[in-house]
Amino acid sequence: MTNIREGIRDITQFEEPDWLLFREALTGRQIGKGQFLMQPGDTCRHIHFLQTGLLRSFYLKEGEEWTVAFSLENSFCTDLKSLRSGQPSEIGIQALEPSTLLSISKSDLITLYQQSHQIEAFGRRLLEALLEEQEEYLSWFRLYSAKERYDFMLQKHPALLQRVPLGQLASYLGIRRETLSRIRGLRA
Repeated sequence: MTNIREGIRDITQFEEPDWLLFREALTGRQIGKGQFLMQPGDTCRHIHFLQTGLLRSFYLKEGEEWTVAFSLENSFCTDLKSLRSGQPSEIGIQALEPSTLLSISKSDLITLYQQSHQIEAFGRRLLEALLEEQEEYLSWFRLYSAKERYDFMLQKHPALLQRVPLGQLASYLGIRRETLSRIRGLRA
């Protein structure tokens, strides 16, 4: 529970009574490599905190997977659109490594909002941070070349190069595998 408490502190401060309320609403879960936290078409009903492991979020279009996010240890993960709307998700979330998560349901979180202004502020700031990450990813494709996207990813998350299969990394960067190999060769 220490990791999630630190993750919350990065977003906002909880007084001890608020932390105890929040902690009681959390459920633990483990998923194996290759297993799905959520399939495309499922309705997202939880916000997850990844304690250990690695997750990827992807769209499935015409039988092809398009990776749009990686979640590393000590980060929060959800499908904001499905969580907010209650509609089926367009994305899937899959474990790339055995993963341990703590989750809170949307309904429990809304109940906690009514009991604690600190938890309500946390929820709002968390959703803002997740939305900011999505916007940053989208801006990559408007503003940067494939090489610049790779360099930025290398600077921000160098561990991904060792942990993510090349094809999924290329998909995340919006390039072909061959292009990624060429870009990586330029750095050697």
